[in-house]
Amino acid sequence: MVKVIASEVRKGNVLEVDGQLCTVIKAESIRPGKGTPTTHIDMRRISDGVKLVKSFRTTENVERAYLEELNYNYLYEDDLGFNFMEPTTFEQISVSKDVLGDSAIWLQENMVCSIQSFEGRPVAIELPQKVTLQIVEADPVVKGQTASSSFKPAKLSNGARVMVPPHIESGTRVVVMTSDGSYIERAKD
Repeated sequence: MVKVIASEVRKGNVLEVDGQLCTVIKAESIRPGKGTPTTHIDMRRISDGVKLVKSFRTTENVERAYLEELNYNYLYEDDLGFNFMEPTTFEQISVSKDVLGDSAIWLQENMVCSIQSFEGRPVAIELPQKVTLQIVEADPVVKGQTASSSFKPAKLSNGARVMVPPHIESGTRVVVMTSDGSYIERAKD
């Protein structure tokens, strides 16, 4: 553990608060015209997933945990969680479903993910920014819907729903952001 001042805490950092590890969801420094500047930190406890909100003076010390970060290839999902393999040593690890949360839907076989571990236990995972998937179901184009800002709902091969431009049809491969599930572009392949 390393002590850092509260104003240096960023999203994704892991802090030790009251003897438990917490992942930072959001950190915001507020500097009022009068009074003491503060940093508000939204966190999620790693052990049980409970959300915490704490305020610190910007110069106050907080304990930051440094994580070991390695790239792993995604293999498969089973009852215990998601299984990954380290590509050079072929060592396999299992990551529980609550570590991935809602982003698990974007996992694809052999996808390279960055897994952060604390004392040998996976606590956070970072997926690639973009994935390419196929549209399996798309609503028909509404006549007269030619504005470039109009979108229609579509279903991807992984079951996720995404809003796409009117010219996208079933069978088209598209690129989607993993962070928010938004359409980026039609795949170039």
